[in-house]
Amino acid sequence: MPFSVQLGLLCAVLTALGSIVGFFLKHKGALKAPLVDARRPIHSTIQLFKSPIYTLGCVVATTSWGFHVAALALAPISVVQSVIAGGLVLVTVVADRFFGHHVTRREWIGVALTAAGLAFLAATLEGTTDEAHSNYDAWVFGVVLVGTTLAALILTARSGTNGPALAVSAGLLWAGSDITIKAVTGHSAVDVLSVAFAVIIVVWSLVALLISAKSLQLGPVVPVIALTSATANVITIAAGPVIFQEPLPDDTGALLLRLAAFALVITAAAMTPPPGSTLKNQPA
Repeated sequence: MPFSVQLGLLCAVLTALGSIVGFFLKHKGALKAPLVDARRPIHSTIQLFKSPIYTLGCVVATTSWGFHVAALALAPISVVQSVIAGGLVLVTVVADRFFGHHVTRREWIGVALTAAGLAFLAATLEGTTDEAHSNYDAWVFGVVLVGTTLAALILTARSGTNGPALAVSAGLLWAGSDITIKAVTGHSAVDVLSVAFAVIIVVWSLVALLISAKSLQLGPVVPVIALTSATANVITIAAGPVIFQEPLPDDTGALLLRLAAFALVITAAAMTPPPGSTLKNQPA
């Protein structure tokens, strides 16, 4: 495995840790602010940033985002996102040990399944991490970006005060931003398309940040964070072979093992949030 790819995977690990810590800091800060009002996005954003701990969470998350950009530039997107999916392991540990949240047995089981899926995935990486794989199919990229964006907007409009649904919406928008980051790393020079991509990355990320803040206010916090992370990871992991032409293992057995690993990670993410949960957040 080239050193650049190894460095990219290290950046992915730092992304996972920073993202989770940032989420919990933003959660603590968001609970002290008025409920986000979609009709007054600027006012809601100002109210959120009046909380020092929310601002600190955003600083941590932004630093994590910087590592994420570096990881996507250095390593295949599906591998990067698979490593970041391991952040689901950190969700329960950080929640239970450092932020005082009660973690259910179902959530711990989801963590164990995620770890197993990542272990299987690691066994199938040979031959897929020899380069960054930044080339992409423009039409497929466009369809995925438009599809995830429309789904996020529709879900936001219909979700009302459903925290988990808003979490999925934020995850969809961050997935759109992530695949756009990966696409722009394949451009060797700054051009009109690169500028357009930069606008998409910033706007999608900011809108997702506001939607995510509301989902954290509504809770429950562990399922909300897990759903946001899982949604973004599932879309971007699938984007590797679908959009960026990352090769799948040649050996049939290894291919099936890798697909099973992806499925296990997705299943674990689905198990983490209790279905139909209506619990609200409690300040930690």
